[in-house]
Amino acid sequence: MIKSELIQRITERNPHLYQRDIENVVAAILDTISDALARGDRVELRGFGAFSVKNRPARVGRNPRTGEQVQVDAKAVPFFKTGKEMRQRLNPGDEGA
Repeated sequence: MIKSELIQRITERNPHLYQRDIENVVAAILDTISDALARGDRVELRGFGAFSVKNRPARVGRNPRTGEQVQVDAKAVPFFKTGKEMRQRLNPGDEGA
């Protein structure tokens, strides 16, 4: 699902709201999550999951085309861990989730 599909689905479920207002709310939520991750904060949405940032150290990689060694810089990458309720919805018969 892409952002426009999410907005459309929310609009269909809430016909009393204007689509432009829903677009603004979705954009505000995503911007807030992005801003928090950029600051290095963790964002937890209970029942859904948690967004965090993991730091990958610099390393020596390999160019797959030439086999030549290349230096890969350290970087921060976003990470998402599903919440317990989400895992249970995805795996209804799995009691150990």
